[in-house]
Amino acid sequence: MATASNFAIRSPRQEALAGARDIVPLIVGAIPFGIIFGTLAEGSGLSFGAALGMSAFVFAGSSQFIALGLLAAGSALPLIVLTTVVVNLRHMLYAASLLPYVQGVSQRWKVVIGFFLTDEAFAVAIRRYLQLDPSPHKHWYYLGAGVAMYGNWVLCTWLGLTVGQLIPNAAAWGLDFAMVATFIGMIVPYATTRPMVGAILVAGLVAALANGLPHKLGLMVAAIAGVTAGFWLETQLPPRPKAQV
Repeated sequence: MATASNFAIRSPRQEALAGARDIVPLIVGAIPFGIIFGTLAEGSGLSFGAALGMSAFVFAGSSQFIALGLLAAGSALPLIVLTTVVVNLRHMLYAASLLPYVQGVSQRWKVVIGFFLTDEAFAVAIRRYLQLDPSPHKHWYYLGAGVAMYGNWVLCTWLGLTVGQLIPNAAAWGLDFAMVATFIGMIVPYATTRPMVGAILVAGLVAALANGLPHKLGLMVAAIAGVTAGFWLETQLPPRPKAQV
């Protein structure tokens, strides 16, 4: 059986490079998504600088697309801000999961971790945090993954704003399905227990049923339903017997 002493401690640089490397498959899935955002941004009423600034400072793909739709529809700024906040509430679930692992880092690090908290960065980082080795530098792994995704998102937005304008009707090409496939790939590795499978099935069903709710509120309803189902199953099902070692 592996013990903590069997693991070599990686340096901060090694952790950061490993994080950047491990998030590459998710970056590939995000590339078309970022380019399409840049392509649609100016047509929705955002200037070049505002679109690039949104990716640089907001850094939240789904919320940015929703904001584009609301801007194009002439929605008021308070409604746009409120809607994007609601959509991003799922990050509170990510933060709650990461909290036990970042208690020992400084407040400055926590601010950095919060800024780079995306679906992809969380999916990669939580696997690292769950590994048994006692490395004190796992937050550097998270940083490497987050910076790599951030750089990709800003670059792809810029590409969409420049080269993307030369592609006719790029949004109709179906390239955004790459992000759907990426999210499926992020979820499947965690479907190893009955509560997790139940949470995924309930969240998927509720998301389909609540798809017509305004301002993408169906996503939040689905997230709450999935978490509730997973928690209930966790408390109701008998624990699985531990494997003999």
